[in-house]
Amino acid sequence: MKDFVGTGTLVRLALRRDRIQIPLWIVVFAGTAAGSAQASIELYPDVKSRVEAAMTTNSSPALVSLYGRIYDTTSLGELSLFKLTSFGALLVALLCAILVVRHTRSEEESGRLELLSAGVLGRYAAVTAGLIVAALTAILLGLVTAVSLIGIGLPAAGSFGFGLTWASAGLAFAGVGALTAQLTEGARAANGLTAIVLGVSYVLRAIGDSSADGGSRWVSWLSPIGWAQQIRPFAGDRFVVALAPLAFLVLLVAAAFALIRRRDIGAGLVRPRPGPATAAPSLRSPLALAWRLHRGALYGWGFAFLLLGFIVGNIASNVDGFVSSASAKELVQKLGGVEGITDAFLSTEMGMLGLLASAFGIQAALRLRSEETALRAEPLLATGVTRARWLASHVVMALFGTAVLVLVGGLGSGISSGAALGNMGRQVPRMIAAAAVQLPAIWVVTALVVLLFGLAPKLVTAGWLLYGFFLLVGQFGAIFDLPQAVMDISPYAHTPRLPGSDFTASPVIWLTALAALLLATGFTTFRRRDIG
Repeated sequence: MKDFVGTGTLVRLALRRDRIQIPLWIVVFAGTAAGSAQASIELYPDVKSRVEAAMTTNSSPALVSLYGRIYDTTSLGELSLFKLTSFGALLVALLCAILVVRHTRSEEESGRLELLSAGVLGRYAAVTAGLIVAALTAILLGLVTAVSLIGIGLPAAGSFGFGLTWASAGLAFAGVGALTAQLTEGARAANGLTAIVLGVSYVLRAIGDSSADGGSRWVSWLSPIGWAQQIRPFAGDRFVVALAPLAFLVLLVAAAFALIRRRDIGAGLVRPRPGPATAAPSLRSPLALAWRLHRGALYGWGFAFLLLGFIVGNIASNVDGFVSSASAKELVQKLGGVEGITDAFLSTEMGMLGLLASAFGIQAALRLRSEETALRAEPLLATGVTRARWLASHVVMALFGTAVLVLVGGLGSGISSGAALGNMGRQVPRMIAAAAVQLPAIWVVTALVVLLFGLAPKLVTAGWLLYGFFLLVGQFGAIFDLPQAVMDISPYAHTPRLPGSDFTASPVIWLTALAALLLATGFTTFRRRDIG
């Protein structure tokens, strides 16, 4: 047991560090599930409306690929939550994997784990602590979600089955995070490998679910996301299927423990390739260096946004059939757009693209703090590079990157929806414009992170808390009947709802001006504080 000495101490330390983030994400996930289910209870009041919506969904390969198949066409619970079953499991899995990497490889990369290991700390303590924190998060998230669904009137068995779906996916990918943390020497590379595994799992699930003749349904069983979905909450509640991701977790943890003994602390089994002995011309300015640091993430996010745009545009051609009831059409129109259910759907999805792109902006801005704490910023600033140039290089990449993402997503949705609706020449510019108006709100959120970095760098990760708050009040405020004054706090609430409604320039101008003011304040405060 000496290899596990100190595990309890590391668990307490990790829980203290994440005492705000973990409860916030649990509330966000549970609130999203409960809000979606509550809205659907009003949309599909009888069995006939449920069957119509479910049959329309199952007849659309794009919808089935993106969200999964509806197994019980009469089930209100499954219909109201089918969009969140696989996609929500994907997000919970990503959260748990990142938690494990954060408390293992990130700690090694920063040197803190080596310092702790100089005391009494077992070889497996860090990995075990990270797994315990991720497992507690997944289990508590599943339980809170289940209780929230029961609270709005859904069956208890199905509610616990849905919570188990999310929790089992989180547990499976906590094991993936533990394994990838042993393979690389950097937390970013470990998270990148995890994202690749997660993407492959989701694609395998999509291939199996969208099989036209059912001959390829077995492919879903090759995916941990597919295993979670096969629990089938509200459509059989097959709890025994949860044994598959648990067995997967045990195998990955055993492999991670075996790899720990084969490497030194701080090292990975896959060593990074050394760079050239001399600096390339592309690295002879702060902006070029920032591009080099951010380009990998931008390429990956850009491809994902292009693919997501194509999927959204393809789904748009089937929206009229999916929301066949008058109440459903009324709700979607309230979420955005006034000239048709297709435009309302596209407007809502462009808003979701804006939310996702904001995550990239926050991540890119947070790179400033990681460069500072890793002592890589100070040597640069000791040369002829000014603070303003160094800060501006990363800020430009954050703003430019978010612009690229939303425009690529708008282009993809314009091409696919235009091809499906037969008006590509008109649809492509409309969708690019609908994507572009998301940028001021995205830049406000990114600028808030820059402001925190300059004003209170130790609180810079609070940018994620602000992001979660804006998401809740901006996207779900109407469902939860929040006062309009509260919803207006979110910058996303002021974004013009394109396509479909008239464009109003004043909110775009005010949001842009606010972002510029926040950035200017961040630059000013950064110049006046100490480095580190």
